[in-house]
Amino acid sequence: MTTRTGFGLFLTARVVSWAGSAVTAVALPVLLYQRTGSASLSGLLTALEALPYLVLGLPAGALADRWDRRRTLTWCSWSSAALIAAIPAAAAAGLLTTAQLMLTGPAVCAVFVFFDAAAFGALVTLVGHDGVARATGRMMSASTLIGLIGPSAAGLLVATLAPPTAVTFDALSYAAAALLLTRLPLASSAPGGAGSPVRDTLADIAEGLRYIRRHPLIRPLTLLGMGNSFTEGAVVGLIVVTAVRTFGMTEDDGRIGLFWAAAALGALVAATVLPRLHKTVPLGWITLGGLAANAVFLACWAASPGLVWGLAALACWQSANALVSLNGIVIRQRLTPEHLQGRVNTTARMIAWGGQPLGAAVSGLLADAAGVRTALLTAGLGALLSLSAGLTTPLRRRDVDQDIQGAALGSEVAKAG
Repeated sequence: MTTRTGFGLFLTARVVSWAGSAVTAVALPVLLYQRTGSASLSGLLTALEALPYLVLGLPAGALADRWDRRRTLTWCSWSSAALIAAIPAAAAAGLLTTAQLMLTGPAVCAVFVFFDAAAFGALVTLVGHDGVARATGRMMSASTLIGLIGPSAAGLLVATLAPPTAVTFDALSYAAAALLLTRLPLASSAPGGAGSPVRDTLADIAEGLRYIRRHPLIRPLTLLGMGNSFTEGAVVGLIVVTAVRTFGMTEDDGRIGLFWAAAALGALVAATVLPRLHKTVPLGWITLGGLAANAVFLACWAASPGLVWGLAALACWQSANALVSLNGIVIRQRLTPEHLQGRVNTTARMIAWGGQPLGAAVSGLLADAAGVRTALLTAGLGALLSLSAGLTTPLRRRDVDQDIQGAALGSEVAKAG
């Protein structure tokens, strides 16, 4: 099987899984809000879904660099299928509880941490360092195209079917993805050795942390992501709440899916323009400009007078938010040696996503206490704080691109040596 065919198989598996997950992304928070009517619990669910990356990112990255990547990807998909399938099964038996809904999302996200760690290394193996930017762009474009169609379809499914029944599609998609991933042309990546597994894992974690801490570009990109993710936690955690309390929809209104579709459109725009921006705009300025736009469009989303304006503002906000995230991911993958891909990327994402659970939890509490718009405007401070910090780093320099190119060349030389 050729490398190109291998990436095509990998992309197909991700597309199938993303299609199913688009349904759960709408159905799960809708089901929770139907049962509880609580903005605090809606925010808490988003916060809990972000926590596994914070808790497991370090060990998952180190272990994924030692485990067989194909096996890890496959078993993570099967595990996610089982967790999601438990929701319609419990509903059919009359046993579904709010606690199960609050725990299923975080459990699937915990499995995803290990999947994600293995996927970073698998992608580089399949396409090479030079192909990472293009492959990431294709994956992001496919993901966001699904995001345009999936949430709208999910909204209709949730409106016509019971939400627990709708998430069955996600369980089936994970199972189909698992079958595809078993055919990936990946050699075993698990190293041998007689050392202590715990000691070796801790040493691998420390190596990844040192790489991030010492790198003059990856370090600031990672830390600035915290403010970006703070706003993401707030917006995502309050989408259903905003639809109901600001735009006057019911919890099972099929139009709620339009908000996820608008966000997907914004992410698609970001994925489309990022390669062009890389050719014309200093890479550090992309991140700083994205943070500034994040705060501006978040204020527009909070103050939207109607549905059409709200959808437009949300799409623009997501485009800015995704630009910051994608720029950091692409640069990080370009600069990181292959044997460090899992631990460096999961560790960096763990740190960058650190603001998401806090943003979701704080915004949920503020929405109940002071209103949705106040909560969203407060969340914008996260992007502004990151922007202020970013202006003191090398990312503000026009010639930072030369540093990135030099570091990438050094990474390739180290790999060859």
